[in-house]
Amino acid sequence: MNDSTRLARDLVDALVAAGVGEVVLAPGSRNAPLAFAVHAAAVAGRLRLHTRIDERTAGFLALGLSKVGSRAAVICTSGTAVANLHPAVLEAAHAGVPLVVVTADRPARLRGTGANQTTQQPEIFGDAARCLDIDADTDPTSYRALLGAPTPIPIPTPIPIPTPLPTHLNVQFTPPLAEVGFVAGRGGDCGRTDDTSTGHKPHLVGPQTPLRGGVRTVVVAGDDAGPPARVLAEQAGWPLLAEPTAGCRTGDHAIRSYRLLLAGDLGARIERVVVAGHPTLSRPVTALLERADVEVISLRHRGRWAQRPFPIAGEYDALVADPGDPDWLHEWQQADRHTSAALDRLLGAEPDLTPHQVAGAVAAAVPPGGLLFVGASSPIRDLDLMARPYPVGERRKVIANRGLAGIDGTVSSAIGAALGRRHGSRNLALMGDVTFLHDANALVLGPDEPHPDLTIVVVNDDGGSIFSMLEQGAPEFAEVHERLFATPHGVDLGALCAATRTPHWKVESLPELEQALASPNGGVDVVEVRVRRDNRRELDARIRALVK
Repeated sequence: MNDSTRLARDLVDALVAAGVGEVVLAPGSRNAPLAFAVHAAAVAGRLRLHTRIDERTAGFLALGLSKVGSRAAVICTSGTAVANLHPAVLEAAHAGVPLVVVTADRPARLRGTGANQTTQQPEIFGDAARCLDIDADTDPTSYRALLGAPTPIPIPTPIPIPTPLPTHLNVQFTPPLAEVGFVAGRGGDCGRTDDTSTGHKPHLVGPQTPLRGGVRTVVVAGDDAGPPARVLAEQAGWPLLAEPTAGCRTGDHAIRSYRLLLAGDLGARIERVVVAGHPTLSRPVTALLERADVEVISLRHRGRWAQRPFPIAGEYDALVADPGDPDWLHEWQQADRHTSAALDRLLGAEPDLTPHQVAGAVAAAVPPGGLLFVGASSPIRDLDLMARPYPVGERRKVIANRGLAGIDGTVSSAIGAALGRRHGSRNLALMGDVTFLHDANALVLGPDEPHPDLTIVVVNDDGGSIFSMLEQGAPEFAEVHERLFATPHGVDLGALCAATRTPHWKVESLPELEQALASPNGGVDVVEVRVRRDNRRELDARIRALVK
């Protein structure tokens, strides 16, 4: 056994021992020892192997697997391949997801010499990952310890708390790189571990802190806030303003139309906010959290930058509260029923299908035990307005890449989440056309690769509609808006799907969409929903005007 084979097998053993049950491999020459080693482990049933031709896709696939509780690693070759993992590593770092990245490298003596496919790979991700540079002489206990550490060194913040970070193992391989005597279909010789899905646990440890009563309070639950935010709201009798991916937009305290109501009288009367998770969707929420007359209490959250970007009066691991004034909650519930009904009437009177109705239909199609992965930009904000709170305990999982909220890698992450959630009832994804095109190569799945059941709903308005609702969508910029911001593309999504043999539906009405959602093909399929973009700014203004 040569040094590279021995090192690769030791590393794979360490990955499996640390609970890594999913490995995504991007092909290359320098990472050949790792490829042989993970193949042997997969044949032996010690892990599940996925291969992808694009490192960025591979990274986001591993991220999606990790977000639903499977511990996943992505492996790539040297050079620019490593740089293509950076977006997924950044997203994982900011979302507090313990992604494992294993990059192959040339020997350290070649760095700085101009050698082929050789650059400075150690610490290439900066402080977004814990890095260990490894060669054949490295003591295996060092990388086993790094992989097995339950939490990394705390990130320096005003209130230091441990937060999961990606782990980067940069591995120097020297030729020969091929495994001597390799036999396809032969498994590895080492034992397997039964712990193949460690996931990541929320950091909610420490004493519960009581809050004084008699203050008009709301609970703002951002991405990945989790059930504790709902429990606190119900315990105290407070309205729950939960984003779709908060993990707690459930029960009768959750206010569907909170984003609109914050602009009215109820929003103006708020005296205190308890914020959980990572709120990123709404300018009205941002304005609320920055108000000088509002006391903001924070529940600590995961992520690379755990400190809040707004002033807070206190930060705690857990909170308890005495019951508040029931009239305060009832006012929010009554206003929510009235505003939600008015919103539905407004959209129902539109002559054409709206993106909001698409989001509402997709949300309604998620069954108990189902998964919905949501793309950034307009779709998740439309879902925020349209998704009715689900009943508690039905275990629907709505997730998105909100650590940095980029559109890159969305299809890959959705496929990864669907593959990782093996016991779910149905998998759906909702995204815009630009997001879909940005990661369309994720549809390139080899015939021997695991294929999830996943329905991808693409809201196609031929460009980026979100910009029409922002400052750059104002009438004075109309002459340049299309070229600089909307970026119409004219792509035939059906033909694009046909190139990868991905089943494709095109629908233009709500009944057609509901029929498509009710009739999944199995495997990965795409439902393209054509909507207008030219009226988006005006429609958004009419929606906001529902609350004076």
